[in-house]
Amino acid sequence: MTRDRALLERALERGEQDGGSIEFKERLTRDVHLADGRRESLAAQLRHRVLSGDGEATYVVGVTDDGGLAGIDPDTFSESMDVLSLLAEEADAHIDDVQTWGVKDGLVGVATVCDGAVLDTDDEHVVVGTAGHVDHGKSTLVGSLVTGRADDGDGATRAFLDVQPHEVERGLSADLSYAVYGFDDDGPVHVRNPNRKQDRAQVVEEADRLVSFVDTVGHEPWLRTTIRGLVGQKLDYGLLVVAADDGPTRTTREHLGVLLATELPTIVAITKVDAVSDDRANEVEREVEALLREVGKSPLSVDRHGVDAAVEEIGDTVVPIVRTSAVTMDGLETLDVLFDRLPKTSGEDGEFRMYIDRSYSVTGVGAVASGTVMSGDVEAGDDLLLGPTSDGRFREVEVRSIEMHYHRVDRAQAGRIVGIALKGVKEEDIERGMVLLPADADPQPVREFEAEVMVLNHPTRIGDGYEPVVHLETIGEAAAFYPEDGRLLPGDTGETTVRFKFRPYLVEKGQKFVFREGRSKGVGTVTEVHPME
Repeated sequence: MTRDRALLERALERGEQDGGSIEFKERLTRDVHLADGRRESLAAQLRHRVLSGDGEATYVVGVTDDGGLAGIDPDTFSESMDVLSLLAEEADAHIDDVQTWGVKDGLVGVATVCDGAVLDTDDEHVVVGTAGHVDHGKSTLVGSLVTGRADDGDGATRAFLDVQPHEVERGLSADLSYAVYGFDDDGPVHVRNPNRKQDRAQVVEEADRLVSFVDTVGHEPWLRTTIRGLVGQKLDYGLLVVAADDGPTRTTREHLGVLLATELPTIVAITKVDAVSDDRANEVEREVEALLREVGKSPLSVDRHGVDAAVEEIGDTVVPIVRTSAVTMDGLETLDVLFDRLPKTSGEDGEFRMYIDRSYSVTGVGAVASGTVMSGDVEAGDDLLLGPTSDGRFREVEVRSIEMHYHRVDRAQAGRIVGIALKGVKEEDIERGMVLLPADADPQPVREFEAEVMVLNHPTRIGDGYEPVVHLETIGEAAAFYPEDGRLLPGDTGETTVRFKFRPYLVEKGQKFVFREGRSKGVGTVTEVHPME
């Protein structure tokens, strides 16, 4: 018997009792259980179960009144969770966790219902994107920040972010990772184990201010993934790491170029200062300062000028530099103060919009679209549009529920990294680069647009038909370029028509993008769109 199965068996063994915290339900349906006054009586019953369990009730769904394993189909189970969520809301409670098991005739699930409404997310939530060369200590630094623990010198805290088995084995990150910590009146609120969803959820619940990290990839073959992390998220700040034992590399320059293309206020953390002499640390800091000046930025040493100056001056031209060590924890308190005090920059009013970065399926819940809310806000129960599909269509979907760092929330605002469970679509029909919009929006799919681009580096000229990959929001698609004057040379800025090779996307005037083909790279801004007819 697995530990999870033991949870079910334990609930069945204890059974329903008049004064107990366990409730058996074969199914819950909107038509039956939310009609004719039943909503109020069932909410009262739920409240009684929660109080009987000292703030926690257990609902076993898919079983008969005597605890027999009936099983229900996934759609019915999803509807049952929707109804249970509404009943919990009526009773000033929320569903904290759901676990399911397959039985002969369908699904059986155990829902843990806890006292208190779902989390209100009106706090300031800062999102930071990391960048830097492989082995320069991005994931280790973030792991030490969010846990408050020193690294052992072998990247132990990195394991809190490397979620794939081959990543842990090789010590390399191959995809985007996410981490969170926060602050209250007493200082940092650390997460005990970022790999345990309950621990991350607890930080989200307890902190007055949250800081989420989008930890990107430093290895050259995965530069595309790094670009996706920096361009496709609604970031407030960039954190560029440079190892003191290595110094700035070509990858450092490339990642800095992407940060500049997105106009992201950036902090540079010089890592591993414990591994080098003071003279070497000084030398690397001078190299970083020279690199920043090359691209028109003014470096600001936090050690020399202080945190107050860094908070006040960070922006379009000023880049603070902090020396750090995840082993000795030098500089991490400075980063804590910065992240606690830096203002949120990415808040955006207007209608809800979220470009999809990932999709997955959860048993008993269905299709989930994950990404960063780019503007507006969204609530459970909202009707949305999802698309465009390959033929340019949008389909209607409904928000079943919203999670943020494994904590269920009733609404999400711009800048939040969330997973949105959707009703009305299968997971295999959701693709990266699609967008979620309000149901009354009138989106126009775009296959072709005009742009002003700057060629950062290219071995020869760029002519008609040049086909790089364009990274715009979470879109990563091959596109053909047709420069206005027939060609663009390295260092040139000019106008070009851009045409997606395979399918349309939602593209809007003013959006920024990065394009890349081999080691050729450039940045651009959309100046005009040509909607499909």
